[in-house]
Amino acid sequence: MLLGGVAVAAYSSINHRDEAVAVPAAQPAIGATQFDASADAQGRIAPTNPELAAPRAEYADVVDVDPVRTSSPRYAQVIGVDPVKETSTTSTPRQVCNDVVVQERLPERDGNVGGTVAGALIGGLVGNQVGAGNGKKLATVAGAVGGGFIGNRVDRNHVGGRVVDRTEQQCHTVSDRSSSSRTVAYNVTFRNPDGTTGTQRMASRPGSRIKIGTDTNVAGYDVTYRYQGTEHTVRMNERPGSQLPVIDGRVVTSTAVASRG
Repeated sequence: MLLGGVAVAAYSSINHRDEAVAVPAAQPAIGATQFDASADAQGRIAPTNPELAAPRAEYADVVDVDPVRTSSPRYAQVIGVDPVKETSTTSTPRQVCNDVVVQERLPERDGNVGGTVAGALIGGLVGNQVGAGNGKKLATVAGAVGGGFIGNRVDRNHVGGRVVDRTEQQCHTVSDRSSSSRTVAYNVTFRNPDGTTGTQRMASRPGSRIKIGTDTNVAGYDVTYRYQGTEHTVRMNERPGSQLPVIDGRVVTSTAVASRG
């Protein structure tokens, strides 16, 4: 299998030299013989062009392989968005006034004057109706004295004055309460590339996808090899083995994309 691969590489080197990376020219293999155009003992003509001879297969030793990594964002598909709301209550004080009817008792009369006078008048009037002449006068005086005394006692026993109604304004403080709500965040449900789901809280409403991380990918390999005592570096798409084939002085690999050094 190895010989077949070398042969294919040699053919590719001859016909597609742009797929190989040049290295310092190799010396002709020991024992390589060129024939002139003369006929041999059997009359056959040997080739005189060296390019017609089979290329020599050699190998370069791989001394270092450095992966070339690139980073790309990882996204998840948004499958649900639930707003998170915050409710606040405000209290505003205000004064309320109403007209109220209240009852009030007026001040009492003077018990030594009002009741005595009223009683005396009534008693004198009654005494005047009794008797005649001097007897009538005495009855009037006695009635006035007795009526005054009785009126004074009645007035002293009176509890209070007359009760009246009046209107006054009474005020008290009340508080008006109002509530308001606002959206402060969003609970976002998403589906990962592997099919699993998750939820996270976000400050703003997302679109159809959200970034959940970063993926690191290997974009190629910087391969350093040594050939004939000199080191070179080539960029390859795939990780090589311990050696690289060299055909006709060129590193043969279809995965080489660039070379340095």
